[in-house]
Amino acid sequence: MNKMIVANLAHRPIRSVISIVAVAVEVTLILLIVGLALGILNDATQRQTGVGADILVRPPGSAIFNGFSSAPVPIAVADVLRSQPHVVGVAPVVTQVTSGTNIEIIYGVDLDSFQSVGGPLQYLEGGPFQDPYDMIVDDFYAAGNHVHPGSTVDIFKHKFRISGVVPHGRGGRRYIPIKTLQEIMGAPNKASMFYVKVDDPRNADTIVGEFKKIPGMGDYNIMSMREWLSLMSADNIPGLSIFINVVIGIAVVIGFIVIFQSMYTAVMERTREIGILKSLGASKSFIVRVILRETLLLAVAGIVVGMIVSMIVRAAIVHKFPTLRVLPITWAWGIRATIIAIVGAMLGAIYPAFKAAQKDPIDALAYE
Repeated sequence: MNKMIVANLAHRPIRSVISIVAVAVEVTLILLIVGLALGILNDATQRQTGVGADILVRPPGSAIFNGFSSAPVPIAVADVLRSQPHVVGVAPVVTQVTSGTNIEIIYGVDLDSFQSVGGPLQYLEGGPFQDPYDMIVDDFYAAGNHVHPGSTVDIFKHKFRISGVVPHGRGGRRYIPIKTLQEIMGAPNKASMFYVKVDDPRNADTIVGEFKKIPGMGDYNIMSMREWLSLMSADNIPGLSIFINVVIGIAVVIGFIVIFQSMYTAVMERTREIGILKSLGASKSFIVRVILRETLLLAVAGIVVGMIVSMIVRAAIVHKFPTLRVLPITWAWGIRATIIAIVGAMLGAIYPAFKAAQKDPIDALAYE
């Protein structure tokens, strides 16, 4: 049976290749889209963790993602927070979204307060701000855009000089002086959020409760970093799970349609062959198994090709766009994509298989 299956697929190479490519596209679509979505989410989570804060204080009605609100609250809130017991550092930050090769959140920071929360910045090249229109970038941004201290970049219709390059993982990828970003946004003495460092992170939830009792702070979005991290998952991000499921659904439909068309056409072209097999004593279950095993072989080949293509494309994306993080192929998603591809292919082959099994051997032998 195995020799016959391989011979059948080799006899129709173009159709077999098309089927393999369809399954490969299905697997690649799942792994790359999921890798991009979860990679960006994980990267954002890791960078927020790297700031070193224990508590996040944000304006009322803030979205779960940091950086998508402007600067709506007085920066003087930082002084109020610093006066509270157990607080050892408060860093007001102004954020502004910009788009270039990808959407990016620019951080406006005061270096002294920012470092009071997460410790001194480690400079790979250059050093801190020396001028209001200086910029600090992380190593991913520097590598992807080929910039070094002294280079000039345009943003917000202004030219900024790169003063330093720091390791990635401390909130944003690009930092400019907080007063400069306030002026550009027309929001003097305003802030978008506040990072708070406390003397004992284990007491962060208790201190959050105390912050909310401060007059005028009751409506602020205040949570411990631990609580915020627990919310940063695909299930809690609005629409992300739906988006992933839609992508998987589209991928399954692609695999199903191509396999169905391929196997159905193959069955129609092999009427005489099926008649010979049945006249030699082949049972209906034997015919079904032949078709399904052909489909399984095509699916396995497509899965292997899809995974190889996914790894190559992921490496190309990371090389071309270092700031765009793509989640590596994990065992969990590799197995899930394999199961989805096999199930979709088998569903597409079931009807053609049973159609072949129902053929009358006399009619098949008389077929020309």
